[in-house]
Amino acid sequence: MGYAKERGKLEKLVAKVADINTFNEKSLATLIDTHEKYSHTVRILKNKEPEIFGDLYKNELEEVKAGKKSVKESDSDEARQNNFTVYKDVMLKALEKTINTTKETL
Repeated sequence: MGYAKERGKLEKLVAKVADINTFNEKSLATLIDTHEKYSHTVRILKNKEPEIFGDLYKNELEEVKAGKKSVKESDSDEARQNNFTVYKDVMLKALEKTINTTKETL
């Protein structure tokens, strides 16, 4: 089963996230939007092939959620910037892992 449509969506999200460097409201909004789109896409993949994408849904998506939560709960600008960077990195890792999984299941 091919996943070109979903992979294309994820590759566009990687490009959006890779351009983000510093914390500001616009960057955070972009990451949150990417998070929502990733969540939707990985849910679609999990519903199609739970054996293949179930772990991504459980593990990677939970890491992304935790990253978002840590940014929102940060109490200083420095902590917020650090947590934002971690959130971005976790998001990129999850996106890339999902893209690689779609390629491996051709």
